Amino acid sequence: MSEAEAVTENSVAGRLGFKDQDLIQEFGYDEDVDFDLRDGLEDLVGSELLTEEDHEVVDGVILWWRADDGDLVDALVDSITTLDDGGVVWVLTPKSGRDGYVPPADIEEAAPTAGLHVTTSPAVSDDWAATRLVARRKK
Repeated sequence: MSEAEAVTENSVAGRLGFKDQDLIQEFGYDEDVDFDLRDGLEDLVGSELLTEEDHEVVDGVILWWRADDGDLVDALVDSITTLDDGGVVWVLTPKSGRDGYVPPADIEEAAPTAGLHVTTSPAVSDDWAATRLVARRKK
C-alpha cells in the first residue's frame, strides 16, 4: 500500500471516530468483509481487532451484518457486553444491490430493543454501509 493509500484508509477509519490505542472488537468476520477498512482500523488504533471470543472492555465494536445472519437484536445485545460506557457500535451491512443487503429500517428497528440509538451513517466503503449506534441516554 502506498503512503497516499494509507492516509486515505486512515481517514476512512478515522471517520468511525476511533483513535490510537482504542480497543475494537469485531463480530461477524467472514471472507466478504472490507479488508482495506479492517487494515485501516488496525493501523489507526495500533493493534489487531479483538475477536468475538475476547472479553476485554472495548472502546468500540465493528459488527459485520448480513440479511441471513440471524437475529440482529441478539447480535447487538451480544456485541455490547464488553463495550465501555460511551463506546460505539458500528453496524456494517452490504450496500443496496449487494448480496446480504440489510435495509436501514431493520437496524433502526433493532437498535432500541438492544438499548441503542442510531446516530449517523457515514460513507466508509464501496461495498459496505456503516451505521453508528450508541447507548440511549438515561433519563
